[in-house]
Parts: sequence; C-alpha cells; structure tokens
Amino acid sequence: MQKAPSLFSYRPYWAKRFGIAPELPASPEEMDALGWDACDIILVTGDAYIDHPSFGMALIGRLLEAQGFRVGIIAQPDWNSTGDFQKLGRPRLFFGVTGGNMDSMVNRYTSDRRVRSNDAYTPNGAADKRPDRCVLVYSQRCREAYRDAPVILGGIEASLRRIAHYDYWSDKVRRSILLDAKADLLVFGNGERQVVEIAHRLAAGTPVGELTGIRGTAQICKGIPEDWAVIDSTHIDTPGNAEVPVSPYLDTTTQPGCGTQNTPRQEAPIQFRRAAAHNDYNNTVVRLPSFEALRDDRVLYAHASRVFHQETNPGNARALIQQHGERHVWLNPPALPLSTAEMDAVYDLPYSRLPHRSYGNAKIPAFEMIQHSVTIMRGCFGGCSFCSITEHEGRIIQNRSEDSIIREIESIRDHAPSFTGVISDLGGPTANMYRLACQSREIEASCRRLSCVYPGICKNLNTSHDALIRLYRRARALPGIKKILIGSGVRYDLAVHSPEYVRELVTHHVGGYLKIAPEHTESGPLSKMMKPGIAAYDRFKALFDSYSKQAGKEQYLIPYFIAAHPGTTDEDMLALALWLKRNGFRADQVQAFLPSPMAIASTMYHSGKNPLRRIRRDSEEVPVARGMKQRRLHKAFLRYHDPENWPMLRDALKRMGRSDLIGNGKQHLIPGYQPAGTGVRSEGHRTPAGGIAFRTQHTRGQENPGKPGKKPARRR
Repeated sequence: MQKAPSLFSYRPYWAKRFGIAPELPASPEEMDALGWDACDIILVTGDAYIDHPSFGMALIGRLLEAQGFRVGIIAQPDWNSTGDFQKLGRPRLFFGVTGGNMDSMVNRYTSDRRVRSNDAYTPNGAADKRPDRCVLVYSQRCREAYRDAPVILGGIEASLRRIAHYDYWSDKVRRSILLDAKADLLVFGNGERQVVEIAHRLAAGTPVGELTGIRGTAQICKGIPEDWAVIDSTHIDTPGNAEVPVSPYLDTTTQPGCGTQNTPRQEAPIQFRRAAAHNDYNNTVVRLPSFEALRDDRVLYAHASRVFHQETNPGNARALIQQHGERHVWLNPPALPLSTAEMDAVYDLPYSRLPHRSYGNAKIPAFEMIQHSVTIMRGCFGGCSFCSITEHEGRIIQNRSEDSIIREIESIRDHAPSFTGVISDLGGPTANMYRLACQSREIEASCRRLSCVYPGICKNLNTSHDALIRLYRRARALPGIKKILIGSGVRYDLAVHSPEYVRELVTHHVGGYLKIAPEHTESGPLSKMMKPGIAAYDRFKALFDSYSKQAGKEQYLIPYFIAAHPGTTDEDMLALALWLKRNGFRADQVQAFLPSPMAIASTMYHSGKNPLRRIRRDSEEVPVARGMKQRRLHKAFLRYHDPENWPMLRDALKRMGRSDLIGNGKQHLIPGYQPAGTGVRSEGHRTPAGGIAFRTQHTRGQENPGKPGKKPARRR
C-alpha cells in the first residue's frame, strides 16, 4: 500500500500566529475576542457544537486549527434564511458542510418512517433543530449567502450518498448528493487527510475546480481523461442480458428526438482508449452504469452495488465514474488509513471536551452518553451488510497507541467536571478489534473480501487480544479510576478465540450487562447479514457465564436482534421468537431494519437480489419484508410477550398453520385469552417508552407472559 505524507508535515498557514482558541468561535463576538477579522474555513453542522473528539466537526475543526487555519463553526443554523450562514462572514477558503454524526434522515425518522420525538445531538433533545436532508439544505444556503465561496461536503450523510443511491424515505434511486447540493467537492470517509490537503491547496491559490486526484473525494467532471484506461463494470461482474437490450451506458442526451415515445433508442458502442494493465490501479477507472440506468433497472442497481463494494480497499481500489445526464461523478479511491502516530496526534489536540458555552446548562443526550468514553480505534472488518461503518470508516483498523489512550483517560480524570471515576467505554465501532489486522500487508493491500470474519475467520487475520488485555489492565490501574466499562459491542466470534480476553472482560469490565449482537438465529437472514451462526453466540455465552460465576458476579448478556432484515421470512421470525422465549429474553424495545444509503442490505431491500453473489437476471431472489404490515409483524415476533401484539400474532400463527403455539401452557408462544384493555396498539401504533434501544428482561422461569396469577419477571 502507498504511504501518504503525514497529516502534520505541511507548512503551517500564516494564521497560526493567532494561537489556539479555547473553543472554535461560533459568533462574531468570539472572533473579535480572538483578534480575527475573518475565518479561513467555516464548518456548518447539523449537530450542536461539542468540542470533543467523538464529534466529527470538533475533530476536523481542531485538526485544521493545528494546521494554522482560523476555523469558525455554525451549529444547527436556522435554515429558513441565509442570516445564520452569514453571521461569521465569508470564509477565505471554503464552507465545510456536514449533517453531523448521524445521517439527518436516520436521525429524524424511524424505520417505520415516523418522525422521532427527540434528537440526541441537540440541547435538551429538541427534535426540530435540523431540516430533512440537511446537507442539501445547508449547502444551498451557503451558496445563496456567498455565491463565490467554495462548498465542500463531508460527514456520513454525504459519504453514503456519493454516487446514485437508493433512498428509503422517498423509495427511489436518487442522484449523487454532489449534484443536488450544487457543491464543489465531496469528502467521503473520516476525512482528515482529504480536508488538510484541500485546505492547503486552496490556501496556495489552487482553484477549487482543479482539486483533482485527492483520495477520498468525489467531484463532478465532464468525462474521462485521455490517458486513463477504462473498465466497464459489466466486465468485472456481468449482470446478464437486460429484458430490453439497451446499453446502460448510452448517453441519451445527444440522441435526436430524445424523450419522444416513437423514437427508437440506439446503442452507442463504448470506446476504449487502451486496455487496463494488470494492477495498473493508479490510472484505471471503472465505469459504473449511469444514474438513469440504475433508476430504471433494479437488477442493474444490484450489479453496480456489488462492483462498488469491491472497490473499497485503499490498497487496490480503482477510481469510479458514473454518468448523471450530461455530467459525470468521479470518485477517487478511498483515503489511506491514518498511522498510529497520526491517530495519536489527532486525539491529542486541545479539545475542551465540553459543549459550547452558549448552551448553558442544557443537556445534550449524546454528550451525556459519551463524555467519559475514549475512542481507541477506528474501522471494522466485520462487513455486516446492514452497517454503514465499512462504507464510511473502512475495513482496516486504525489504532491509537496505549500511551495516547492513557493520556486521555488521565485528562478526563483531572479535568472533566462531572467525572466520578468511571470510564464509560474504551472502544470504537467494536470493542475488541484493537490491534487486529491481516498478518501480511501485501495480502491486505490486494484483498477484495468484504469481511475478514465471514463466512469464517480468515486464516490471515491476527486474532490475538493480548494488546487489548494489556491496555485494560494498565487503564484500570490508574490512580483515581474506579471502573473501566466496555460499552461498545463485543464481536463475540472473535472473542471466543481468546478466552483470556473474555475472562478479563467479564471479571473487570462488565457493569452487570454486556451488549452483543447476534442479530438473528436463523441461517437465512444471517447469511444476508454476513453474521455468524447462533452457535458462536452459544460458545461465547458459555465462557461469559463460566467466568461470571468464577468472579462471583451475576451478569447478563444483552443480545440485539433485527426484525425485517432482507432474507427474513415470517417463519424465521417465529423461530427467533421461540428462541427468545426458550432462553428467557423479553425485549422492551426492538429495532427493525432501516435501509441506509449504499449498504449492501439496502441493495437487497431495493432490488430483491443478493449482491454478495454474482448478479444475474435469474439469480437468487431475496425475500424482503417491504410492506409496513409485515415489518410490524416481524417486530411483534420480537416482542411476543406484549399483550398489545397478541391479536396480530394469533392471526399470523393461524395463517402459518401454527395454531399449536397459541395457548396457556409453557410450550405455547402466546396465550389464547386477551387481557381487558389490550390488543389495540400493536407495533408501529404507539409511542415507544424511553430507555436504551434494546432493553431486555431476563426471566427465571418459562412461564407464559402475562398469565393471571404469575409474578412478572424480575428486572435486573
């Protein structure tokens, strides 16, 4: 893999003489106090401004400040006018626009497309402080405020929309967000390398339209440069003959009579300037089917998704190009991962670790949850098909050093005003991938596998948890630290390869409950999720229970499950409900599959095809719970114990020929009676109670839920 220049190797910008701001200025008065007459860069975000490295805009802002730039921030602006977008003046270099730590549509709507009642990234959880598709809205307002100021998109909302993508909320394929936002450039991934290079090149006088070749960015172009080799995506993965044999790469905008009903469509042969040499990644571009073709052909959409995900390894990814009408969206290969030294430097920047003082005593739920947590790594090689981490952070794990992590814990201990001695998490996207990597850098750079652990753990993967065990021991030995909890989800199929890690975790770092995510029990949906079979959960549970008993602790696993994931049938959900009852689990709140843009599982949802395998017109059809009635039924199976769901479940069991599961015995799933006043507000028709996303009751016995005369299960 190539070696990138260090993030901190650039000559500092002249404005570094102003020094470090106590927090990034969010008002003209704060700029005046710093002696600034202008901002070089203004960051616009859909989240409240919290100067903490867990919040992307704070991290990017502090990194740019370390490069010498004057960085202002506009957090959750009023989008109904340009007033808030003009309050800091015109940025000398560019506006950086993001939706925040979450996609704004996921933040605002549930998987049932219902409006959420709160926003964890807003003071006091207020739910009305950002618009739908806020990256689009903010970008357009920036353009209206200062037409000549470059606008650069970033964050997860932009990352997941960098090419034509299926949009669940409008139920259609939408164009790249670059075009709809009318932005100049899009940064995908975590963005440190890209943003630093962009800032320095703009500061050196390079026009924004000439910022080409920056890894981890997308831009609009007119076509393919003459000296580039071209590969059509159908040469990589052939989708088979279309029902209507028209080239998906046909440029219809130049055809006479375009748009008339009676004009025959003509194929335009693809012209190749030269063949792509083997491993000639640097000057080879893969041409994806056009937006218009994907919009009209779901099988072709599945094909494009499959090809796209094969081009995500920074070591061998090629550039991608996709036509949108008369213009093209060009995607450079992903940015190279940060080194440990760079990760340390980024997380050692002078964050205040507090919300901006303008919020006063308002509580920001997301901050309350993570203020005493520490990020130790990035990335995830699990490759779960429903997850957006891979598309955003990548599969290669980027680690901080042990010393850097310890420094941050000590800083929290010494300076956090509400710290009580408990670190709430040492983790990242997963709890236990710290220092795990391919044993061969050459193999890692050439690999195109979507997962290092599915369908089984790769023989080239180093699964030693020794470095993580050492970190845990050193962290909990620090003076003033009472407890180190692990709040990130544990990848249990990896953990079982290190019983010593499980012992360390269970004995010292579980606060009564530990989150893990088997997601399902049945092979059909698990194979589409790219998750291990339930036997791996059973092995981990045996270790967990054994070491908990040895430690003299009563502790419980909290398993997470997904309803209505592509590949799931009603019979699969019934089997999961029976497993839950047999194992004494009662879920208070459940999660239904939400198709996020660009995820492989979202492609399954939209196309009904499985892009984990070669796409053909007649290839495997994936069962999809698309209608709201079936999606709510799948959620009801997860909450089989709730009397509100019993009428729906009785009807379903009768239809499925499983009336034998209706009755008042231990062998039954739901009772035959209905308590008075219940059964009218089933899944999707009530406001969820407050609490964590999947809270579970653990029952001692297997008594039928709600049966008269029985005591309710104890909550532990």
